[in-house]
Amino acid sequence: MKFVINSLTCLFRKIVRSEIMISTENVAQSGIFFSCIEKNKLVTEQLVPEHLLMHVYKGKITITTADKTFVILPGQTALFSKNQLAKFTKESDGDSGFKAVTMFFTKPFLQQFYEGISEHQKKSDFKVLFIEPHALLNNLFESVSLYSNMEDAMITEELSLLKVKEALTMSRTLNKNVDSLLSDFSEPYKIDLSDFMQKNFMFNISIPRFAYLTGRSLATFKRDFHKTFGVSPQKWLTKKRLLQAHFLIAEKKQKPSQVYEEVGFENFSHFTYSFRRFFGYTPSSLLSS
Repeated sequence: MKFVINSLTCLFRKIVRSEIMISTENVAQSGIFFSCIEKNKLVTEQLVPEHLLMHVYKGKITITTADKTFVILPGQTALFSKNQLAKFTKESDGDSGFKAVTMFFTKPFLQQFYEGISEHQKKSDFKVLFIEPHALLNNLFESVSLYSNMEDAMITEELSLLKVKEALTMSRTLNKNVDSLLSDFSEPYKIDLSDFMQKNFMFNISIPRFAYLTGRSLATFKRDFHKTFGVSPQKWLTKKRLLQAHFLIAEKKQKPSQVYEEVGFENFSHFTYSFRRFFGYTPSSLLSS
């Protein structure tokens, strides 16, 4: 098990997607990542497979899930539970910009941490926990902030591990619900397929990940999906996303260039092609009419 600090100061959209919000299928490391943005606003849409502890120095982060919205302001710290689909909106604070740090905890790290700790609750329905501000916690994040401009070679695995453990220990002390969230190592259980898909169709993740999040194998997911909706997952997702895009453009007067990502399409050209093929006209024609 490794622990790593990434000291890249400014990270753009592609890097943010692959590293900071960890949208990969598997995560093998626990560690710390810094991020800042050079524009006023940056929106990323992610599946978060590991627990994240986020602290904002400047600006703010708005986290939008299928049914709730959370805002993390400067000086605030929040724990975001794993296996969630969410949209992260990072906004700068005028001339002061945006800066935040994210610590993520993998399952092997947490299992080792909680080994021998018997007095903690199992199972949790919490999705986001705000950690009560404290001078010691602020001092910890200020010390972590100093590393953002340092060379990677100067930051040892031992130092990274120490900071991650220190942050986790303080969080447990300041919010008693942290243990019930982090010490639950169970896999996603089988949930209502229709309800989940209706709430999360706009998130651009693979069919196997949808299957996992609903507590099903891929084969079972496809079989249950066809029983529920009468079509394959991909056909249903495409139609659902196109209908939502049509509504946003025609009724809400949003621009197609803004809508395509919001409804779950990977790129604008594919969205435009699919829209025209399905409706018989281009998305931009809705605005002109």
